[in-house]
Amino acid sequence: MAPAAAAAAADEDDYEDYIPVSKRRATEAGRLRLSKPAAPSPLPPPPPPPTDDKHSLLSKNAQLMRDAPDLTATEQLILQEKEILSDLSDLKPLVPVGQAAKGITYTEPLRTGWKPPLRLRHMPCAKADELRRRWHILVDGDDVPPPARDFRDLRFPEPVLRMLREKGIVQPTPIQVQGLPVALSGRDMIGIAFTGSGKTLVFVLPLVMVALQEEMLMPIVPGEGPFGMIICPSRELAKQTYDVIEMFLAPLKEAGFPEIRPLLCIGGVDMRTQLDVVKKGVHIVVATPGRLKDLLAKKKMNLDNCRYLTLDEADRLVDLGFEDDIRGVIDHLKSQRQTLLFSATMPEKIRNFAKSALVKPVTVNVGRAGAANLDVIQEVEYVKEEARIIYLLECLQKTPPPVLIFCENKADVDYIHEYLLLKGVEAVAIHGGKDQEERHNAIEFFKNGKKDVLVGTDVASKGLDFPDIQHVINYDMPAEIENYVHRIGRTGRCGKTGIATTFINRNQTETTLLDLKHLLMEAKQRIPPVLAELVDPLEDAEAIAKESGVKGCQSCGGLGHRIADCPKRERQNSMAMAASRRDHFGGGGYRGEM
Repeated sequence: MAPAAAAAAADEDDYEDYIPVSKRRATEAGRLRLSKPAAPSPLPPPPPPPTDDKHSLLSKNAQLMRDAPDLTATEQLILQEKEILSDLSDLKPLVPVGQAAKGITYTEPLRTGWKPPLRLRHMPCAKADELRRRWHILVDGDDVPPPARDFRDLRFPEPVLRMLREKGIVQPTPIQVQGLPVALSGRDMIGIAFTGSGKTLVFVLPLVMVALQEEMLMPIVPGEGPFGMIICPSRELAKQTYDVIEMFLAPLKEAGFPEIRPLLCIGGVDMRTQLDVVKKGVHIVVATPGRLKDLLAKKKMNLDNCRYLTLDEADRLVDLGFEDDIRGVIDHLKSQRQTLLFSATMPEKIRNFAKSALVKPVTVNVGRAGAANLDVIQEVEYVKEEARIIYLLECLQKTPPPVLIFCENKADVDYIHEYLLLKGVEAVAIHGGKDQEERHNAIEFFKNGKKDVLVGTDVASKGLDFPDIQHVINYDMPAEIENYVHRIGRTGRCGKTGIATTFINRNQTETTLLDLKHLLMEAKQRIPPVLAELVDPLEDAEAIAKESGVKGCQSCGGLGHRIADCPKRERQNSMAMAASRRDHFGGGGYRGEM
């Protein structure tokens, strides 16, 4: 064989068939799988649940419904209310984030240097209970301090007692009889009393004593403070509370006691003047939530030494949307504090919410929360929409000035103000759309008697004290009965009597009118025919109240409906939905103070 032929034969013997790429990859993958350790065999799937082919899920559900105990309509309503209340009460506790993060829980209230006189400390419980029954005071809590019927028993300095006598305050009111000993003892407190009952003194005088005690033990240095705070829902109420504090501080300073510096911390005022007081060292702060939060966020003031916190008109603060601002303020507190909450309308859900921040709280209740002042004569008139402005002039003739007129919206306030000026009536107006100087001047002119009529929105109804008001006119009935109670409470204050005239027509909902009807019945007032004809949709209202233990609505305190039909709850839900919609579409913005 030739050499060339022998080489070709050898090449043919070494020839290998061509293997496609896909096949080579599959072979390599198989080799790698064989080289890996074998994975444990998976567990066998659980056996399917036994099924009964004879019955479907729908038939089983129907069987369960048949086996369930039958509930009456009343029981179903009470069950529904419990579910709604559980949703409303699902709120974060009102405690500083630092305290919550460290898991700190206070079990004992703060101690103060005040003690009641020996004869009060040794007062038998039966006698204390008898005094409370006589003054119509309801208390709830452990180790409640005894009531005090005389300001001298409360051991105030002589300048304070002298100022009380000069103002004609010779005997404590029911809320002061029990509230002052509780606050002076350092106990956390929820105070509920009708408008004009003297709640302001219950938290102002103990705060003045706390500041005086701290200053005498260790004088404050520049940049320090405050020792205590009072937070109010409106600028006007904050200014009024600040004036009351100054009224008692002036005679104390004249008598040789250490100087106590208060600070009014509200929006619409130059912040530099407020910072000047802070730099000197401030003992007491009276504030609205917005401006106070700004000062704390900018580190212009700290709350390291703050041990006394009061929320005036506490339920209104939450209702007006200041809850987040208040939480932001409380987050700056460094240690335990004494907390007091006051209002004339304190619904059950707000009380439950507040108790999360209080230590062994004492609830002092004078009358039903949300009840109208019994010293006010309530007159309700059916007036057509177009005739209200004419009838308003007739109502102004019922009593001599000063007179308060309330409206729901700012446009009506401006319209009525202009109309009265054209008719020659000396009137001023106030609402949230006016700047701070206009609002301040309107209040001052009205209080000083330079103007006869004040027209305003509900911004003027929260806690403001006008001692000589004899007549309040509601140009329209507010949708929420709480606002009505606050409005008419501007008259009939401090034991005086007053008149409240309210215009109603077809624009009001039946729920609102039913609330008004039940409020008039509770106060034993005359029921106009248009309200008397209304039929309560809850036929067994008394039975429901007896079985549930709660009369009326637990959200707003209205007696004409239950919580499931509460207009206030519906409004809050609508506001929450609107806020979430604005956030989703990038809207929203800064919300100013009332």
